[in-house]
Amino acid sequence: MNIPLTPVRFLRYAQEQFPRKTAVVCQHNRFTYAEFGDRVARLAGALRAAGAKPGDRIAFLSLNCHRLLEAYFGVLEAGCILLPLNIRLAAPELAYILNDSGSAFLFFEQEFAGLVDSFRHDLRTVRSFHQLDVQPNDVQPINVQPNSVQPNLATPQEDWLSNPTYEQMLASATPYRPDVMEFDENAVAEIFYTSGTSASPKGVMLTHRNIYLHAMSIGLYHHTRYEDVMLHTIPLFHANGWGAAHTITFVGGTHVMLPRFLPEEVFRLVQSERVGALTLVPIMAAALVNSPARSKYDLSSVEWATIGGAASSPTLIREVEQTLGFSCYSGYGLTECSPSLSNAELRPDIQCTLEERYKLQAMTGYAFPGCELRVVDANDNDVARDGQTMGEIIARSDGVMAGYWRQPEATAEAMRGGWFHTGDVAVFEENGYIRIVDRKKDIIVSGGENISSLDVEQTLLAHPAVYEAAVIPASDQKWGEVPRAVVVTKPGSKVSESELIDFCRARLAHYKCPQSIEFCESLPKTATGKVLKRELRKKYQTEIAQ
Repeated sequence: MNIPLTPVRFLRYAQEQFPRKTAVVCQHNRFTYAEFGDRVARLAGALRAAGAKPGDRIAFLSLNCHRLLEAYFGVLEAGCILLPLNIRLAAPELAYILNDSGSAFLFFEQEFAGLVDSFRHDLRTVRSFHQLDVQPNDVQPINVQPNSVQPNLATPQEDWLSNPTYEQMLASATPYRPDVMEFDENAVAEIFYTSGTSASPKGVMLTHRNIYLHAMSIGLYHHTRYEDVMLHTIPLFHANGWGAAHTITFVGGTHVMLPRFLPEEVFRLVQSERVGALTLVPIMAAALVNSPARSKYDLSSVEWATIGGAASSPTLIREVEQTLGFSCYSGYGLTECSPSLSNAELRPDIQCTLEERYKLQAMTGYAFPGCELRVVDANDNDVARDGQTMGEIIARSDGVMAGYWRQPEATAEAMRGGWFHTGDVAVFEENGYIRIVDRKKDIIVSGGENISSLDVEQTLLAHPAVYEAAVIPASDQKWGEVPRAVVVTKPGSKVSESELIDFCRARLAHYKCPQSIEFCESLPKTATGKVLKRELRKKYQTEIAQ
């Protein structure tokens, strides 16, 4: 008898074995696994009572909150598909995703009510709207935030807001827990939309089996334990927050929810809840390193942190370890892979100097258990493991998606030959580590030479005055393209364009160095910290005369 592989089994186990253990800490709320499991079952019952059918897409527009974490299990218990939405998207983008996915229900936090109202008439399939963070006896008119760009609402309590709130639905619901044998492990459990940094977002279909085996793989590698406390710094709409929604649950660990990333709030929660691990994106790590509040808090409980979502640098890895006092290394994954594929924690068999260790820990690293990674040329042949020959990373793992929602041609192209083609350009080092050098679309071709924008960015980040850096191509009559850098300096630091160019020329071949440098206050980013280079290209797309 084969029991279906489904993440709902993780919560079932934790609820049975650790009913009195603290499962979730969310601002002033604390829930045991018994309480958390009951709320999840009530959500499933509420959805079914509201007419949700198996396979319906249930969308959530929410900050990191216990209610969104409940949806990771309750929506699946109801036989439906969870769709977490990126809270930083504009109204047309959200409407596109909801229509493309054919979502039937939309749950949203009160602060996004004005945003939802601005596009709800454009929705074709959503038939039910429900506010999340309003208590059963405290229904209030919607509160449009003063700094948000929303239309004025003449009648705040319109019919579309008369539906029961999330808490009202749970309060009146009959708990629903189907037999696990009723689940199809190959059915879609979650849909995450890609960030759309270069094209329209695509819906990534992750199955029950994908999610279950990914969680088991990551939990095995990290030796995830009952005692572990995980702070959810990464938004849960981003490929289930690095998978932590499931890996922590299946061993009965504790989830600590962080609605918005504020360095001092991170430090406070680490100290008060004795958080043991952090998942960060580079801008988060840099903010923690440079926060003046760091010295006021005890961070000794943190054992390790991973930096993913965008390429890191040896400089940042070193600063995290030296300033914050815990081990730090890069991780790599994609929405299409559930998401984790590799990490760059130092392997025990490698002997190196301290500076060499920082370089290794900033790389893409080596595959997690259950993952296979290759670097291939245009014909899908493996490149030499010489640390020089560039190719595309392709992956095969238990976590690789079932495909793109209603896009069979895009699925076939991405999955050709039975391997997922990531679009990331990398080299394979002799020691088995992979090092990403760029996205395919971000490689700068100057006079026939390929220039890695990441290599130039990491060189700039090594300068003590540089906080952030992005390198984009600028058109050039002689060379075709030349590198241009956009730099954010650290508070109180000053550096000139010529100083930074000279700094690069002392460390890189001259053709790789920026021909010009623009200074700005911040770089445009996705909600998960990836720099939107397309926006920078639009802004700085001018020719440089030689």
